[in-house]
Order: sequence, then C-alpha cells, then structure tokens
Amino acid sequence: MLDDLRHSTPSAYSYPLLIKNLLHAPLSQAASQEIVYRGEQRFTYAMLRERICRLANGLCHLGMRNGSTIAVMDWDSHRYLECYFAVPMMGAVLQTVNVRLSQDEIAYTINHAGAEILLVHTDFLPVVEAIKDKLETVCKFVLISDEGSNAGGHAVPFSCEYESMLAVSAPTCDFPDFDENTRATTFYTTGTTGLPKGVWFSHRQLVLHTITLMAALSSPQSGQRFHRGDVYMPLTPMFHVHAWGVPYVATALGVKQVYPGRYVPDRVLKLVRDEGVTFSHCVSTVLHMLLVCPEAKNVDLSKWKIVIGGAALPHGLARAALDRGIDVFTGYGMSETCPLLTLSQLRPGSESLDIDEQVRLRCKTGFPVPLVDLRLVNESMENVAHDGKGYGEIVVRAPWLTEGYLKDPIASARLWEGGYLHTQDIANVDATGNVQITDRIKDVIKSGGEWVSSLEIESIISRHPGVAEVAVIGMKDERWGERPVALVVIKPDAQSPVTEDHIRQHVLMFSEKGQISKYAVPQVVKFVNALEKTSVGKMNKKRMREQFG
Repeated sequence: MLDDLRHSTPSAYSYPLLIKNLLHAPLSQAASQEIVYRGEQRFTYAMLRERICRLANGLCHLGMRNGSTIAVMDWDSHRYLECYFAVPMMGAVLQTVNVRLSQDEIAYTINHAGAEILLVHTDFLPVVEAIKDKLETVCKFVLISDEGSNAGGHAVPFSCEYESMLAVSAPTCDFPDFDENTRATTFYTTGTTGLPKGVWFSHRQLVLHTITLMAALSSPQSGQRFHRGDVYMPLTPMFHVHAWGVPYVATALGVKQVYPGRYVPDRVLKLVRDEGVTFSHCVSTVLHMLLVCPEAKNVDLSKWKIVIGGAALPHGLARAALDRGIDVFTGYGMSETCPLLTLSQLRPGSESLDIDEQVRLRCKTGFPVPLVDLRLVNESMENVAHDGKGYGEIVVRAPWLTEGYLKDPIASARLWEGGYLHTQDIANVDATGNVQITDRIKDVIKSGGEWVSSLEIESIISRHPGVAEVAVIGMKDERWGERPVALVVIKPDAQSPVTEDHIRQHVLMFSEKGQISKYAVPQVVKFVNALEKTSVGKMNKKRMREQFG
C-alpha cells in the first residue's frame, strides 16, 4: 500500500526545525527581558540577538564556514548562551569542551572533533598553553576575559579577544535556512573507562527536545514547573549536554536568565537572593554543597525549584532540601539522550500525601515525558512486566536521541543494538508507568543469588541524621559472591558520633521491615573525607572500586 503523501502548494514555506527559530517568540514578546552574568553585567534579549549576530560575523571573519567546528572553553556565561545560538545558526558545529577532563583528554576531544577555532577563558590558559602544540586542527584562538584584558602577551597566539571581536563586527546577520538534520553540537561523554566518546545532535533534535522539555516542565497542576514567571539559573555546566537543554527552553520562553560563571557556593546563593532565582538544575553533589554552605542559612530558598539529575537523588538530601522549602525533584537522561527521558513530577492529589511518601515519589526516576518510547527488557530484548518487581534494562526511542558516536561505528552499533538506544541502566516500572532505576549494569551487586541495589542502600543510609554523603559499591565475597561496602562522609556538625555499627543497624532496621533484602546490609562501612566524583559531579564508582573493592 502506497503512502498518501501530501501535495504542497508550490509557494508554501516548508518550515525547518532550526535553532534560529527558537528566537522568534522571545524577541517579539520579551525583547527587554534581562540576561545577567554574575550580577555584574546585564543584557536584554534585544542585545542578545545583536551579540549573536556580531559573534557569527566575527567568527566568519576568522574563517568559520558551513560545517566548521568551533570549540569553547568557558564557565557558565552569557557568552556560552551566545555560542549556543550563533555557531549552529551559521551552519557550523559547536563543540562544548569539558574543561574538567585531563589535559590529554581535552586535547584528544578537540582533535577528534576537528575544531578549527577555539574560544578560551583566561582561567583555562594554563591548560591550552600546555596542549597547544598537540592541537592538530585548531587554526585560530580567541581569548575570553572577564577583566577585559587584550589578546596580546600570551604564549597562545590569540587572534583577538571576544568582546573586542564583537565590537568591530556587524550587528546584523542574515542566517540562512538549511537542512534541519545538519549537525549543530558535539560534546564528549565522561565515562570512567576508555577515551571520551563524541556525542552529536542535529538542529531538528535540539528543537524537538526543547519543545518537549518545555511542555513537560509546564504540565504539572502545581509545583515542579518551569514557566514564564520564573527566573532561571543553570547549575549544570553548559559544556555538559547543553546544560540539559534548559537554556534553549529559557530563551524560547523569554524568561530572565542568570549565569553564575564558576560555581562558587556563596556567590551562587547570593545570586539566588539578589536576582530572585526560582528555577535551576544540578547533580545532587552540587545541591549538597549549597545546602551546607554557611551562606545558605541567610537566604530564603522557599521559591526555588531544582531538578536533580546525573545520579539518584538520595532521600536524605531530598528531605533536607524540602525542609528548606526547595521544590526538588528528579530528572533522568544521559549524554546520548540530549538528555531528557523522564521527570518525577507529582501527580494531582499528591499534596495530601505524607512527607515520607512525597520524598519517595520525588526521588523516583519518574514518568517518561511525551514522545519517549521507554521499554524495560531482559537480555533477549523481551519486555519485563511493569509490576514494580521485575528488573530489566531501560531501552528507549525518542526523536532527539543521538544517532551514534562521532567517528565510532562499532560503539554506535552497540548503543543501538536491536533498534533501541541502550541506557545500561537497570530499573523497574510500576503499574502507573513510574520508573525506578536501581543501578547501572556495571554497578549492580549480586549477593546471595539476589540483585542488590546500591542506589537503594545509598538512599537508606542518606537518611541517617549524621550522614552527609554516601556511596555503595560491591566487594567480592567467597561465600556470597559480592557484599555491599558503604563509603560514608559524616556531617561536620553531626550531633553525636557515628560508628560502623550505627550505619549497619540503621540499614538492618529497614531490612527487618521487609523494605530491603538482608543481603543489602553492608558488612563493611568505611568513613572517608570525600567521595570520588567524575568531571561532571557524578559518583565515580569505578575509582572507588579500585580503591576499596
């Protein structure tokens, strides 16, 4: 049977899903809205459009052309937002460089992406000076300076300084139409094994992700929402999955945006207070860092909504945030998924639930957002029952998932084996469709013939009043196969001493209630000053296993 294809009017405009089209609504409806950098510089959306044009023209003068890759090394700033738009809008590719990788890894990612122009903040000059002779494709360097220093007098041969380049470039630009499937961005995964992998997204994928994220965040009856009355500040690095795509949403909505630069806890909290920030997103370790900062005691946090992603939200941390009035909830995704897949927004009527049940629901992985086809499968790709008991791997389809790793067809084929993107996350799904990740495939603990969830043990231990942070890993055991090991950071202001036996008895209490297997009670508890983390703030369990396993 032949498809009944449409027959378009010859003069009809076939509207491409290009990043430039996200600017139409804010420029017509919110041209005077503010974009703030560190509380020190203020711009309007009208100025944003002009600066996007100046940046595009300046980069073209340096040699940027259709298909070029432009790499950026900067903190969270208005400049990064300008790059999010200007570079892809010219048909070029934006590479957001993970500045927390090692020097060799940074050089590798820039070379692998084929970047031709590199924009560098002064804070990262030592890194670029160390690797400049290893950069194989970069032809031009642009200095980014908060202090307004010029491009001369450096070991790196800068062509110009960012603001000076914009000042001499034309304030208008005719951004062309092109195929919406054109690659717009590239960044690199931060896995704990092997070299970083290049993940890329097209204009079409980013626009569809933006529209869906906008719809999903605005859908709750109350709470856990992002709307035009909010003030937005990212606390997920802009080099990592486009700061989870939320800057595109914030811009499309025309809301006030606040960019903090480097994450300095007291400055972040000062911006929350002075700029009236109401919506952010971060990993749980950043939220913990902010809550224990002395400045937090002097700031009203009751209007702040925060999405936690990158790793599980521990119940103890969620309760601490709620006690301060923060509307905290979980979002789930990964680098390869752009990243949004699920959100743990409360359903209507949930406000009548007791606080413990609300915490439990906010800490779940959540419900798939519109257009996400999420399956739970066994090793044969057969569906696992959605009964809250069966475990399987999450595999997904959605119109914004990366279609492969850059220049890596073998890893790309593994990622998409069977026609679904494999997340490597083990989960269960209940009858309502609510997802709960229990572990990464590589982190699951098999003890006494049972799968033991390290995330569930972590969540229980996090509820102990003396615990600041916790990570659970598996340790080989001749009798049981593996046993859980708890690595615990004690709160500096803990009211009473915390011992290994206190932690074991705390978990045992939940086991005796039937809430967790007896094999989940850690026989080994180690107290540490800090937990190993990856470059984006996730728990680095591979490194922990090397140290303690």
